[in-house]
Amino acid sequence: MNINYFLTDLDGTLLNSHAKPSDYTISVITSALERGMVISYATARSYQSSQAVVSAIPWRYPLVLYNGAMLFDPVEKRVLGGRWLDCELSNTIIQLGKSFGITPLLFALDDQDNERVHHEKLVRSGDLQFRASRPNDPRFQEVDEVCSTAALRTLILTYIGLVEELLPLKTAVQEVMGSEVHVHLMKDNYIAGHYFLEFSHPEANKQMGLRLWAELVGCTSDDVTVFGDNLNDTGMFLEAGRKIAVANAHPEIVQLADEIVVSNDENGVAVYIAGCMARMQANEVG
Repeated sequence: MNINYFLTDLDGTLLNSHAKPSDYTISVITSALERGMVISYATARSYQSSQAVVSAIPWRYPLVLYNGAMLFDPVEKRVLGGRWLDCELSNTIIQLGKSFGITPLLFALDDQDNERVHHEKLVRSGDLQFRASRPNDPRFQEVDEVCSTAALRTLILTYIGLVEELLPLKTAVQEVMGSEVHVHLMKDNYIAGHYFLEFSHPEANKQMGLRLWAELVGCTSDDVTVFGDNLNDTGMFLEAGRKIAVANAHPEIVQLADEIVVSNDENGVAVYIAGCMARMQANEVG
């Protein structure tokens, strides 16, 4: 298998518990890119949110954003493609959510491919903490009523709350829409006791994101080594040729992995890639 293609998750995987890459990680990934390794990331984050924490690394290959809903060129700063949730389906979900007393953050692209986050007045603890973690973010706009329109392509509808608050909506959407929408519920890494419930296009997931990414960089999914820690990485682990879990990964991700490396706080991804570089150098000398 070609070891030169790597796609890594960010939070809980490449990033440490403080949501930052260590100096060692920055150095290793930068050196690997300079040596010709094809390395990028697949994240639930947006471009702006992800670059706020990993811009020290000179990314040059397509990025998989919003859990696979969008692919983005970090060099030319342009959207390469993606999967948008149907406008009518989006609004049906929003109305269902309101029947349970909760409203979402609507992550979308406008007609100029600018990222937008529409939300109603934020009052819930999880929403407020999430917004506070992204100060001066121009994507966020408070609106009187969140809704999808023809001018907005829905990337993800995100609800943040306690698991008991989110499960009724998850069940209702699955009963009404079935396979028409991708549903993902995941514990948040940073907001204590809170979960993210996300709805997106059925092909807006990291499995399809990896498949499209491989096509763009000129390889097959079998050529790619992926790194992950949480359940939203499951698709990548099902699709990739080699799967690496960090030691802090969810048990289900560990079960799918070909290899377990040290934790995100011990630079697991960078240690693995550094080992690959060392073997490449040894082969060149040999």
